[in-house]
Amino acid sequence: MMDNYANYLYIAIRAALDAGKAIMDIYTDPNSDFGIERKADNSPLTKADKKSHQIISMALSVTPFPVLSEEGKDIPFAERSAWSMLWIVDPLDGTKEFIKKNGEFTVNIALVKQGVPVLGVIYVPVRKELYFAADSVGAFKLTGIDSVYQPSMDEIRDKSVRLPISMGHQGIVVVASRSHQTEDTTAFVDNLRKQGQPVTLISSGSSLKICLVAEGTADVYPRFAPTMEWDTAAGHAIARAAGCDVFHIDGKTPLKYNKKDLHNPWFIVKPL
Repeated sequence: MMDNYANYLYIAIRAALDAGKAIMDIYTDPNSDFGIERKADNSPLTKADKKSHQIISMALSVTPFPVLSEEGKDIPFAERSAWSMLWIVDPLDGTKEFIKKNGEFTVNIALVKQGVPVLGVIYVPVRKELYFAADSVGAFKLTGIDSVYQPSMDEIRDKSVRLPISMGHQGIVVVASRSHQTEDTTAFVDNLRKQGQPVTLISSGSSLKICLVAEGTADVYPRFAPTMEWDTAAGHAIARAAGCDVFHIDGKTPLKYNKKDLHNPWFIVKPL
């Protein structure tokens, strides 16, 4: 199974890189208006979301697993509940960050087995950063990978660093959402400060927040605002492989995936 995960990992990495290239072509086009539309929940949708979805869906079609994507069609739970393994994809996580042009958007691809994310790929096109992980493989970060270049899996592994990376910071570093700050998050941070340790708060967009905990830059990521399974599945796989987990607010129960309701509960990302 380790070899299988390694093979699927490379397929997912290539899909993320190719999707990232397509997203950047739109992002950097001075004549592009991004083709912004509004979905039923009033969240934005751009032509970059759609193009990325098409590329990833085609790439993953060579595997035996179905795809659940934010930009795909609604799939009834009666059908999904029979899937023991599936891909969960966010073709462009951080669409608001994409529209703001602050660079903090990602491509998220996860493989989920029996509700548990066992493989994850997150690509940050603007920064040329790639996070990837799989059970029995480990968690890694590769900096400076251009989506135009097509390295082998061996090259990717050789040039990557294993997570977590020891950052050696003082006190507690909390990472929070750039676009969805809440009173509950503020109360969480205030409670940590009352415990006597210095607390540093950093903000970030999209699934990068989970990656920051996985790599050791941050100690905890509290999320007390709505998210969907495709927002967290890839980051959750990377966190698990790096010695962290994504818990319900009880701090003990890991999040599960392919639920009847695809909304996540409030959660906390922290080391085990």
